This record gives sequence, structure tokens and C-alpha cells, in this order.
Amino acid sequence: MAKLTGTNPDQVPTNADLGTMAYQDKDNVNIDGGSINLKDNDKIQLGDSSDLQIYHDGGNSYISDQGQGVLYIQGSSNVQIESATGENMAVFLADNAVELYYDNGKRLNTTSTGVNITGTLASDSGDVAGELIAGSYNETYAALSGTSPAVNCHNGNSFSLTLSGNTTFTFSNPPASGTSYTFSIEIIQDASASGYTVTWPASVDWPAATAPTLTATASAKDIFVFTTRDGGTNWYGFTAGQALA
Repeated sequence: MAKLTGTNPDQVPTNADLGTMAYQDKDNVNIDGGSINLKDNDKIQLGDSSDLQIYHDGGNSYISDQGQGVLYIQGSSNVQIESATGENMAVFLADNAVELYYDNGKRLNTTSTGVNITGTLASDSGDVAGELIAGSYNETYAALSGTSPAVNCHNGNSFSLTLSGNTTFTFSNPPASGTSYTFSIEIIQDASASGYTVTWPASVDWPAATAPTLTATASAKDIFVFTTRDGGTNWYGFTAGQALA
């Protein structure tokens, strides 16, 4: 291993192991190859008063700004924060979005008009599914299909289904007990007025314990609303409107 040597012993330590090749020019110390190895609690200190410190204390690693002013983290293009295995945690795109991740899955990103949210936004007053745009609240819409559709509460608050046969619904992934969640379903009969029926989950409690009868005319639209606050153990179902054009 090369030794760093110099003509001024007050400034340059003699016989310091710094890499395969190290040398001092007029203003800088340059290391070509090898590593700088510091033990626990030894610090790289920058600034006249050790203002910026980089070190490991044996349990945690630190980039510590001890001085005045702002700590700037700059990148010529994008800046990414990743886990040790390379999974995204936060991505800052130059002149573009800021993205936040959960277990390498994007959950929030900024846009030119506001913020997009994938999944649910939990607040003191409950969960909001969908996206927040320019200060307004918008529910996320998801179309369903088939005769055994699953309403995935993670996917939105507004759903629709055009019936293709007698249909049985399931509800999945509601928020945990103690958080209120409400969604709506628009049921559309087919254009042939087949009069298809719907079977709701047994956990749905309707007024007077009676599920509504669907409008059977061609392309008729019925809208129903469901709400829970105990993690989907009990759902309360209501008719918002029937025989809509």
C-alpha cells in the first residue's frame, strides 16, 4: 500500500496508509485507489469549527450539520434515497416529481398541480382514498367486471359495474378497526334488460334488514353506499339513488 508523504511534516503526516497511490499537490491531497478507513466514532470533520461531521458510532451512521446555515444536498440530475438492498425509499426528480415509497412501492408523488396518492391517506378524521389535487378532494374511481367482483378498498372510494350475469360481491382490504371508510358502487343493468340480480356480502346490514331490489330496465343505474368503522366486520348499506338515467 502506498504511503502519503510530503515535504511539510506539520501539514502532511508521513507514512500514512491512504491507498495504492496518494500524493499532495499545491492545494489538495489526492488519493487514487484504496480507501480511507476510520474506526467507530472517528469523524470526517469539515469547516473551521468542525461544522459538518460524517461518522459511525458503532450502532448508527451520521451526516451531522453542527454549524450555522443550511445543509444542502444537491444532485446534477436526480437524487435518490435507497435501502441497503437498493430499494427506493424517496426519489427527487430534477424539475419534476418528488416520490415517496413504502417497501419499494410508490405511495405518494407530487405533480405540477398537487399531490397524487396511491392507496389511502390516513388522517385524524379517517382515511381518504385517492388523490389530492390543487387543494381539492377527489375520490378515486375503479371499474369492476365479472360476476364475482371484489371491491378492494385500497383501490378507491367510487366503483361501478355493468352487470353481465347474476353477481356476487366481496369487499376486501378495509382500513383497520377504529378508522371509518365509505365507498359507493354504481350498478348498471345490461342493455338487454336481462334483470340480473346482485348478492351482497353477509356482513352488510341494510335498513330494515332488507337488501334493495335492483332496477331491471335496460341500462338502468342504481347507486349504493357502504360504510364501516370496525375493519369490515360490519358494513352499513344505503341506497343513494335508483332508476337513474
